[in-house]
Amino acid sequence: MDIVVTVNGRPRDATGIAAHTTALDWLRSIGLTGAKEGCAEGECGACAVLLATPGEDGGTAWTAVNACLMPAAALDGQEVVTAEGLGTPERMHPVQSALAEAGGSQCGYCTPGFACSMAAEFYRVRNGADAPGATASATEARPVPTASVAPDHADFDLHALSGNLCRCTGYRPIRDAALGLDVSPGADDPLAERRMHPAPAARATRLAGEGGRFVRPETLDEALALLHVEPEAVAIAGCTDWGVEANLRGRRAPLAVAIDRLDELRTFEEHDAGIDLGAALTLTEVERRLAGRVSLLAALFPQFASPLIRNRATLGGNLGTASPIGDAPPALLALEARLVLASPDGEREVDLADYFTGYRETVRRPGELIRTVRIPQPTADLTAFHKVAKRRYDDISSVAVAFAIDLDEDRGTVASARIGLGGVAATPIRARATEAALVGREWSADTVREAASVLAGEGTPMSDHRASAEYRSAMLAQSLLRLHRRTAREGVPA
Repeated sequence: MDIVVTVNGRPRDATGIAAHTTALDWLRSIGLTGAKEGCAEGECGACAVLLATPGEDGGTAWTAVNACLMPAAALDGQEVVTAEGLGTPERMHPVQSALAEAGGSQCGYCTPGFACSMAAEFYRVRNGADAPGATASATEARPVPTASVAPDHADFDLHALSGNLCRCTGYRPIRDAALGLDVSPGADDPLAERRMHPAPAARATRLAGEGGRFVRPETLDEALALLHVEPEAVAIAGCTDWGVEANLRGRRAPLAVAIDRLDELRTFEEHDAGIDLGAALTLTEVERRLAGRVSLLAALFPQFASPLIRNRATLGGNLGTASPIGDAPPALLALEARLVLASPDGEREVDLADYFTGYRETVRRPGELIRTVRIPQPTADLTAFHKVAKRRYDDISSVAVAFAIDLDEDRGTVASARIGLGGVAATPIRARATEAALVGREWSADTVREAASVLAGEGTPMSDHRASAEYRSAMLAQSLLRLHRRTAREGVPA
């Protein structure tokens, strides 16, 4: 079938591409060479482009994504804007002008990616005031740390650029360009006006060639049937993990089944017993819809990779890969999350604590998909997510620890404790021994010191290029001590 993508306002024929061709490689093949390959794993942002995605109000949000990780076939029927589509040398886009005036570009290799990430933030709808007829739900404003943004420029979230790397200019002029930007698109801005209309719907796609097949099914039942009859097929959503495998390790799948736009996997429901999160909702969408109501997840999201990754990555994908160093599993374990698994035979529900069975192995049967991540309510009053990594943002955890603790304030004791750990065993685990060492005891410095020594021995931490086993054990203990110090400062009874 024909593969057609609207690029910079013009339909472009992509028929004939291979199933594993990335959006970046295809865009460059048609002469749009502003986007570059820097790392091929979604870490540098040199490949960033804008994708038209559904806004919460029925309009369109311009979302920055890594083109190096997306299959070009996944763009069938969609709209993309590259740096070339933002402006021209004669009439530059405001973000391009700002970068030029502030000296935010030197060699220029990374600049188009910065421009696209800045443009996504530029077009973020702010309280309905920045575009005629706009509403505040296309991409809601996220809290901005006051230390990183001057008060008179608080409208621009500098974290929008945290997935972009520059190796020669230095970040000060780029920061100055961002903070000096007037984030009020003009009335004649076509990309601002485009937000007033619906984003393209998902289009059923079938692509076959020597390099394999790509299928975007119309329904979940169709996807499950495909995965059932072809067990070697790979289900892809954000492609932030599989894309790396394809780029850096040359992995190929005989069939890739795109499930990211299936309505059945994109539900969001709140009820008395908890919150159901569709497995194919992106982390950005989940964060926006929860709006801080699950404090542990609110602490997790800003530390999960970068906005470019969160704009595509899904909870279903993070759990589906079953990586022992994924950041979401420890938090979800502490929240006592449950998973709804779907197959042609029906659905079943499993406790996340029983889901992981070995290194990158789970109870999921061949052809079975994660449909829903179910979070019980109410959640604990005292929560924290501690990520130990070499960089504060956009890095892989050496250790990740999530706490969800309920305190009996009348007695000053621990009523319940759930602690999820990542990076210290072949799978994400619950720190059951530490939980037992806390429950029923006074929330005091002595109790916490004893429990911290237990926590230091949880799992089977190993030494690798990220950290030594001894360091990981020390960080486990410190994480609990750190949590107790926080509660002491905040006046929680001890």
